[in-house]
Amino acid sequence: MTGCRPQRFREQLAEGEAREVERGVAVEDPCAVELNGLGYAVMMLTPEDLEDFAYGFCLSERLIDGAEDIVSADAHAMPEGTLLRIGTRPGLRERVAERVRHRISDSSCGLCGIENLEQALRPLPRVAPRRREIDPAAIFTATAAMRAHQPLNRATGAVHAAALCSEDGSILVAREDVGRHNAFDKLVGAMLRAGRGWGDGFALLSSRCSYELVETAALSGCPTLVTVSAPTTLALARAEEAGIELIALARSDSYLTAR
Repeated sequence: MTGCRPQRFREQLAEGEAREVERGVAVEDPCAVELNGLGYAVMMLTPEDLEDFAYGFCLSERLIDGAEDIVSADAHAMPEGTLLRIGTRPGLRERVAERVRHRISDSSCGLCGIENLEQALRPLPRVAPRRREIDPAAIFTATAAMRAHQPLNRATGAVHAAALCSEDGSILVAREDVGRHNAFDKLVGAMLRAGRGWGDGFALLSSRCSYELVETAALSGCPTLVTVSAPTTLALARAEEAGIELIALARSDSYLTAR
């Protein structure tokens, strides 16, 4: 398991006894993302399923519209971390270059600041509505099954998971990472590569619901986003804008639906 490394610890017990123990620690390494030969971002992530991450990250960043827009995605281990080289089809090179220019532009003046705020909250596409209302039993089934699909978290207790769930709550695909947004990007990337859509299924995330997760859900066409912790105000607003059904504080016996 590349996302876990053994570490020795001193465990202090309440009774006064102390002992040496060994347990797994989640790997968190820098990953430099290079797009068409241009440096784009450095992400702190768990170095697993990086090709999936490449596809999902590019979709979340609005650099691609679908899996066919990526022609190569190669991860190279470096002493400092990982270099992830991504190549897009020629027709998207100007879009990528423009995004790179925007990211590195000087935003010290007021006008640039306004432009950056507009970029941060760009309009989201409307997600196609569900054909039928979700069955509450499906939410409870998925939350109960989630742990079985989190081997890295069982070993470390320190990573998030994102899962594609079917209409009846069965978990079809799951990905893990130290970052909640990275885990979701990996899941979306895995779905893109496999040609899978959300259908009348839903996403289940082992985290709070932040606005960037809602944006990834919208860009990937996810109709229902379920998280185990609470949403932020911006997440609620962005979900309403995109027409996403937001379910939070999902437990084995209860959940909240945003109204």
